[in-house]
Amino acid sequence: MKRTQILLSISFLYFLVSQTTIFAQTAKINRQALVKRHNVIISKVDTLASLSVGNGAFTFTTDITGLQTFPDVYARGVPLGTQSEWGWHRYPNTENYKIEESIKEYEANGRKIPYAIQLPASSPERSRKVVNFLRQNPHRLQLGNLGFELTKKDGTPATISDITNISQQLDLWTGEIKSKFLLEGLPVEVITYGHADKDAIAVKVNSALLKTGQIKFRVHFPYPTNEFADAGNNWKTPEKHNSKIVIQNTAGSTLQHQLDSTNYFVRLGWKTAGSITEKEPHYFVIAPEPQTTNTFELSAEFIAQNTTEKPIDFIATQTSSIGHWQKFWLSGGAIDFQGSTDPRAAELERRLILSQYLTRIQCAGSMPPQETGLTYNSWYGKPHLEMHWWHGVHYALWGRIDLLEKSLNWYARVENEARIIAKRQGFEGVRWQKMTDPEGKEAPSNVGAFLIWQQPHFIYFAELCYRDRKNKATIEKYKNLVFATADFMASYAYLDPKTGRYILGKGLIPAQERFKPEDTFNPTFELAYWRWALTTAQEWRVRSRLSRNEKWDDVLNKLAPLPQANGIYLAAESAPDSYTNPIYLTDHPAVLCALGMLPVTKGLNIPMMQKTFDKIWDVWQWHDTWGWDFPMVAMTATRLNRPDKAMDALMMDIKTNTYLPNGHNYQDERLRIYLPGNGGILAAAAMMCAGFDHAGNITPGIPKDGKWKVRWEGLKPMP
Repeated sequence: MKRTQILLSISFLYFLVSQTTIFAQTAKINRQALVKRHNVIISKVDTLASLSVGNGAFTFTTDITGLQTFPDVYARGVPLGTQSEWGWHRYPNTENYKIEESIKEYEANGRKIPYAIQLPASSPERSRKVVNFLRQNPHRLQLGNLGFELTKKDGTPATISDITNISQQLDLWTGEIKSKFLLEGLPVEVITYGHADKDAIAVKVNSALLKTGQIKFRVHFPYPTNEFADAGNNWKTPEKHNSKIVIQNTAGSTLQHQLDSTNYFVRLGWKTAGSITEKEPHYFVIAPEPQTTNTFELSAEFIAQNTTEKPIDFIATQTSSIGHWQKFWLSGGAIDFQGSTDPRAAELERRLILSQYLTRIQCAGSMPPQETGLTYNSWYGKPHLEMHWWHGVHYALWGRIDLLEKSLNWYARVENEARIIAKRQGFEGVRWQKMTDPEGKEAPSNVGAFLIWQQPHFIYFAELCYRDRKNKATIEKYKNLVFATADFMASYAYLDPKTGRYILGKGLIPAQERFKPEDTFNPTFELAYWRWALTTAQEWRVRSRLSRNEKWDDVLNKLAPLPQANGIYLAAESAPDSYTNPIYLTDHPAVLCALGMLPVTKGLNIPMMQKTFDKIWDVWQWHDTWGWDFPMVAMTATRLNRPDKAMDALMMDIKTNTYLPNGHNYQDERLRIYLPGNGGILAAAAMMCAGFDHAGNITPGIPKDGKWKVRWEGLKPMP
């Protein structure tokens, strides 16, 4: 063979090795093997390793016993929560507090604009109470604690230190949590399932301790806190709520819990003989009849309205769970890194599998989720709409658009509240809320009131739906809200008479929440997002057989350019010290979102973004960032054709990029779980594999150093 042919052959072989993913699409992924090799296995008490079952609108979190036996021990870890979409409570508004009392006017561009904010400590006492009440209410409710009441031989209550020989596994393929442990040397086995369609769980317990009466069950109703977080273990003030047995028989019982105007029920069922008694207020004990059997099955369904239905049973719940999870894992996308030699590959694959599980049980309901899902409250349990992108976009990219669309219907339900905000501030259309509630009410906030990057999200969501189903039905379903969203965006932009350019601000806080609203204008990311969203909204008008909107075109034609200095994009035009002021080198490096979350928009310079990326990589204080920042940076690196940096960003060794044994993204002691990080890593990985429009490269975000072998299927490219 001639030397040139040998060299060509070697080059071709090197190309095949380095482009590891080109041939990887041919072999079908064994999805069961992929999923099951990341089953979660727990062998000791770890309060950050709680396991959960759920269905997207209801989640039940367990400790090492398979139930919620030690809620106080886990309260500062991943709490043992029981939450649903419908479970909300509000304290009585006896003082008739109104949102109008939190309003403060800010002058911007020659006029005063009212914002609902957190008033300073120097404000009158009533004003401060108004703000606190409106932020705290309504709050998501911890529905109840279902755990074991374990007793030792001497009759004293067992503590967590009495639990030994722990062996617990979450089977991701079936949704089963199997928990094994010893109590004073005697084995206990517990199997826990969540129902796919009901707000219910069921357990099956095997142990000789059932015969001796040392294993009983309890339902304990906590009272909500009026604090930022609620871990579901507030047993104080029993006089403030009521609970009672409303139905009782040998095969089941129904409990009622009432807190002010909130009223709901827990329907319990058991297969073998048992009884229920009220041990103390809000504390009910279910006792299997002793000396009868080593096995006991118990189900608990949480319902907003009492009905005459029979309790569900363990077999029905088990069947529901197994069918649900196998259908889930066999649909949509999959990414398999088996065979890679890079030591990060197995951990990345684990994060992707567990993030799919967690977002499916925590964030797949009929409204945007809170940042801590359905486990415990953060920000009083309220959704933050700027985070909905990170909670939901991955569903579309992983071929599960239906799970995104479930939450999009909520926007239509709260449209009127968004119109009220826009009208109050003198703008057209709808101004989407930041911190909100099931009814779409606005919560006062010194940050949220000034954020605008949640505004274009609805257009992005609608566009993802259209890309999946390019038909008239999709257009008709979403077009009115797309147009109303764009109407606000166009009216919000201010035509600066000095420059003849439309600007964004003053009176805003960018996604990088380090800027004062009074001073800030023209943040880079928001300018790019405005351009992309208004351009896309015009396409929706064309698809709807309507003429282009002249106002939107005027804004697009005159929108301020992306601010830069010395060939690097600034965080905002008002921040020439973006990379010299230490405070601006923390929080989200959101300038990168302009090419990461978004495709190339008119006026964006790729070489300049390359320099910006390098600058941020070198100077950013990465220890002061959030879980979704790492996938966001990975997206930018992918679009810049820098796969090594994409992987380095995605797997950066920083505390807020920690993924616990259960797959949750840990931030700090306040936010022990953070689901925008889980959604973010899924979105980034999809783009790194399936690419984006006009990428011109297969797996543009996967390093080509020969250490990565990746197979993927069912993923969709990003816009």
